[in-house]
Amino acid sequence: MEKKQKRRYWLMKSEPSCFSFEDLKASPGGVVHWDGVRNYQARNLMRDEMKPGDGVLFYHSSIKTPAIVGLATVASLGYPDHTAWDPASEHYDPKAGPDHPIWFMVDVRYLADLSPPVTRDDLRAHPDLESMGVLKKGNRLSVMPVTELEWRAVLALSIGDDSLEKQSEGDDNQ
Repeated sequence: MEKKQKRRYWLMKSEPSCFSFEDLKASPGGVVHWDGVRNYQARNLMRDEMKPGDGVLFYHSSIKTPAIVGLATVASLGYPDHTAWDPASEHYDPKAGPDHPIWFMVDVRYLADLSPPVTRDDLRAHPDLESMGVLKKGNRLSVMPVTELEWRAVLALSIGDDSLEKQSEGDDNQ
């Protein structure tokens, strides 16, 4: 009998001018593939570690007030990022191809908006969040792990409880 893997948590960053949380919400079925990641460490996380049902904190970066603006779930296992071998794509990599996939992506499903969003200042001010990867100087990863403690602290900062966490736990196989 296969043991069920424990749910993990992630923070995924995007500039809203490129792809916003509203874009995710407006996608068919609220699901979109998270393409264009061109960092080996982030690629490895998507390819090897992320599993359907994992929680995602959606972070808007490169704006006046960067913040975690919403919740999503990982909706697929990692698979080759086809934009890497499309010469018309801004994410094209001439070294990649269908027979030699270098880059990977996962599908992400919208879960809920965070109201209010949790800003960088909010994160820095919370003792359980001060060591989050997104706050580390020079950390430019667009995909990074988040601990369960950090996940719950972010939910508590925004909505005051983990009711969305309980709701999303049933979404593991969607």
